Amino acid sequence: MGSFKYRRLDKSDAALLLVDHQSGLCNVVGDFSPDDFKNNVLATAAAAKYFQLPTILTTSFEKGPNGPLVPELKELFPDAPYIARPGQINAWDNEEFVAAVKATGKKQLIIAGVVTEVCVAFPALSAVEEGYEVYVITDASGTFNKTTRDAAWSRMEAAGVQLMSWFGMACELHRDWRNDMEGLGTLLSDHLPAYRNLITSHNAPR
Repeated sequence: MGSFKYRRLDKSDAALLLVDHQSGLCNVVGDFSPDDFKNNVLATAAAAKYFQLPTILTTSFEKGPNGPLVPELKELFPDAPYIARPGQINAWDNEEFVAAVKATGKKQLIIAGVVTEVCVAFPALSAVEEGYEVYVITDASGTFNKTTRDAAWSRMEAAGVQLMSWFGMACELHRDWRNDMEGLGTLLSDHLPAYRNLITSHNAPR
């Protein structure tokens, strides 16, 4: 236990990689309901926008059954690097994608995507091998079922990938409520109905 080091997410040294959130691929996600999964993906993206994290969008084989990128992500990040991979399954095998990652100058990579054991795990493992600190957002990454998801989580954890929820990511990046209570409160309220109730209660006249 003495060798453990808490590698805390740092908004000044982190970038977000959104991998293969495509209209076709999202149809195979079975470990979350469609509504919950879409909310989690958009919450992750909104958090990156709020913290001004460099964000990279990538898709694989758009003209095939995987389909185009979910349009809301492109709308959120109209100026972000957008790498439409012609066929590489592992995004890290695409030179343009890796160049975009390196161009951020960040050493902490936050990854979410579809499907977990392939489109997330492959670049996550590749990035760890390259010396990056890698954080996977578990509830913004989806796959066929919990069995395949759990196997992917185990494989990534064994390589040193840190698994987090989008809520945990947002709170760790924020560090201190005094930095901006209204901003973080709004972000959380927009994607968590229960948290909206909490904020509404807090703001109620006394």
